[in-house]
Amino acid sequence: MGFFTKDAAPTPGAAGSLAPLSKDRIKAALESAGWSYTVDGDGDIGGGWEYGSFYFFVNGSSDELLCVRGYWRGRLDEGDYLRALETANQWNAEKLWPKAYVARDDEGAVRLNTEHNVDYEHGLSDDQLMQHLVCTINTSMAFFEHVNETFPEAWAKVRPEA
Repeated sequence: MGFFTKDAAPTPGAAGSLAPLSKDRIKAALESAGWSYTVDGDGDIGGGWEYGSFYFFVNGSSDELLCVRGYWRGRLDEGDYLRALETANQWNAEKLWPKAYVARDDEGAVRLNTEHNVDYEHGLSDDQLMQHLVCTINTSMAFFEHVNETFPEAWAKVRPEA
């Protein structure tokens, strides 16, 4: 009966209810924002921005989890691993989102990435979906801009031509 119980959840299909998350809704949101995207052979939705690329995933047993992952364009050498880790940890300590982390790509290069996940078990509005996408991309881009300043040599190698 309380706000945080299953009893308070909207009934799917009821008037004014929230619509389920789907890849089609993500694509529609990206299109409405005027953002270009592609869909790969696995059905994953991805797009490129100035400082990195992003993938938009629908996960969970009922496709209720929205995951947005960002990948900084730059690649670092092994010698930069600890500095990259410190950069990500500092971001995580000071910011609410997105989560920043260090990983190695298939070639072994050190990469800085972002990720933000939200559970939409009870559905979401189009405005909520757009807010999630805009916030995640904008805050990830702020992190990537900070990374560009921290590793200017790596960024110079991949910076898009003006």
